[in-house]
Formats: sequence, structure tokens, C-alpha cells
Amino acid sequence: MRGVIQSSAVLAGAVVLVGCAGGASYLGGSEKPEMNMQEAAERSDRILDDVFDAVRPEVRWIHGPTTTGSCDVTRRRAVMTIVSAERRGNFLGVVDRSWRNSGYRMKSINNDPDVPAIFAQTEDGFGVSLIVGGEGQVFFEVDSPCVEKSEVAESTTKATAPTYEGMENIPRPNVRSPFWSAGAP
Repeated sequence: MRGVIQSSAVLAGAVVLVGCAGGASYLGGSEKPEMNMQEAAERSDRILDDVFDAVRPEVRWIHGPTTTGSCDVTRRRAVMTIVSAERRGNFLGVVDRSWRNSGYRMKSINNDPDVPAIFAQTEDGFGVSLIVGGEGQVFFEVDSPCVEKSEVAESTTKATAPTYEGMENIPRPNVRSPFWSAGAP
């Protein structure tokens, strides 16, 4: 239970650090929003899909909670594949290169060996983050800029790990990978 609480604290910290990626301004800095919250959620899903497509060999993941603010939406995913401390740098490097190749602006990189993190922003104002939490679990989050208020449906992207229906918290990573879980760099 303590590990789950620590993971929740890491996610909450990410929300505080990243916040509404666009602040009080609308998407693209215009007076009128160019998309609504549902469209922003779908864009967030595509951003997350792209980064998971870049990770090879693939990792297994599940959805985290989707949250909405007064004019923004946040999508989250948790990696259920065990990424060993020895392979963590490789994993962060793959994500960093993917985001840079996509034109994302790097806002902050935390090189702490135990809880590293990468915070970036897309060209259209979405905040993206990777945070390594307790026991090396990797969390991704995408925060939309301020957009037009609307209802937001759950993601239609299918998780690649068991979804743990009915559980209150996301469990620790429990899927082994010959590459990502290996003890050698």
C-alpha cells in the first residue's frame, strides 16, 4: 500500500509541476479555442500512442485516470513492464529522442538516478511528461492547453496490459521483458 501511495504522490507532483500546459491562454494563443476538451483528449491519446510506438521492444501499459479542469484535460498511462535500473537510461533516451524528433521543446529534465523525469511541450501547447516513480515504475502524462469546455469520454485506445478492473490503485509493474527488465545495461 505504501508503494501505491508513493506512486500517487508522484503523479500528483507531476500535475503540480506541469499544470495546465497553456496556462490561461487558449490553444495557439488565439482568443477562440481551436478544439474542445474531447478533441484535446483524443490529441493527448495520439501523443501517448506515438511515444509508445517509438519504444522498442514494446512495453505493456495501462491507462491512468483522465482528469479535467475548467478548460483542460489530462490523460495518463502507467508502464506495467518492469524497467530495470540498469535499462532506465535506455528507456529515457528512447523517449527523449522521440519527443525531440517530434519537435517537442524540452522544458526540464531531472537526472536523479532514482526518480528521473522529462518534461516537454508540443508545438501546439500540450505538456508531456515521463516520471519514474517508486520501484522504477514509469508514468506518462499529457496535459492539454486551455480549450473549449466539453464532455470527455474515456480513451478508446486499448491498454496492452491487464487493466486491473475494480482496483482502487495501479499496482507496481509486474510484466517482465527480456530487454527492459534485464539487469545488464
